[in-house]
Amino acid sequence: MSESSRTLPPEALDAWAAALRERFTLDAADVPIALILDLARDVATGVARPAAPFSAFVAGLVAGRAGGTPEQVRETVAAVVALAQDWHEKEA
Repeated sequence: MSESSRTLPPEALDAWAAALRERFTLDAADVPIALILDLARDVATGVARPAAPFSAFVAGLVAGRAGGTPEQVRETVAAVVALAQDWHEKEA
């Protein structure tokens, strides 16, 4: 796989998100792309790159178990990001 094929332009990401929303009957608010990408960035920087997708999964699982509202997703993501920042500070 070439490096260029591993990079997803914004319009392709939007198309992928639309396909996921359609397949799983989700609203746009259910798939906060920027929030998820920020979470992945913060965890990759604060903990380790491989921790990013795993942490995004855990955030979704926890938010879903709490009811899965957009507010619960934001609160859970904020908690994961805070944990990643604390992790980085403890390891530094």
